[in-house]
Amino acid sequence: MPPKKKFSKQQIIDAAFEIAKSEGIEKITIRKVATRLGSSIAPIYVNFNDVNELIGVVVQKVFDVSQRLLIEQNSGNRFRDIGVASIRFAKGYPHLFRDLVMNSNDYMKGYDKGMGDELIMHMKKDPTLEGFTEDELKDILMKMKIFQTGLTVMVANRLFTDDINEEKMVEILDSAADDVIAATRLRKKGTLDRKN
Repeated sequence: MPPKKKFSKQQIIDAAFEIAKSEGIEKITIRKVATRLGSSIAPIYVNFNDVNELIGVVVQKVFDVSQRLLIEQNSGNRFRDIGVASIRFAKGYPHLFRDLVMNSNDYMKGYDKGMGDELIMHMKKDPTLEGFTEDELKDILMKMKIFQTGLTVMVANRLFTDDINEEKMVEILDSAADDVIAATRLRKKGTLDRKN
């Protein structure tokens, strides 16, 4: 009898990630992962207690991909980089985007809190956002998140016409960000003027 193939934990995660990427997170099953690996289900159960544990690790890998996309931007405008990374994630991983952003799930609960804190930290380093309080930055982030979610939903679902390429999407994002920042500055100035 030929020896059984052995698979590393990382190979199992990668196979499950590919299923999630092409079909969606909820389509991950132990049997599908085993089939993708050309294996029985036994090696998967050696590394994971159940499919939920495997899915949790895959979701963490998705978050890592999202973080990598943000780090790769590095344009010097941190706030803009957040939006561009989000567009690229929606474009490159539409199934994952829909699963995590458009569908109700428990995966995003902890991520949103931690990621929100991290995004505020990025925003504090952006010279275009200098002078805003943390609460004002949170308000700007929430408004842009609402706009950006709509934009990325359109990207993930391929709702744009062919003449709207990534460059044009980034222009739209930049314009909306400029408007939100300018309005926040005006509101801040108006508040300060009323106090004097």
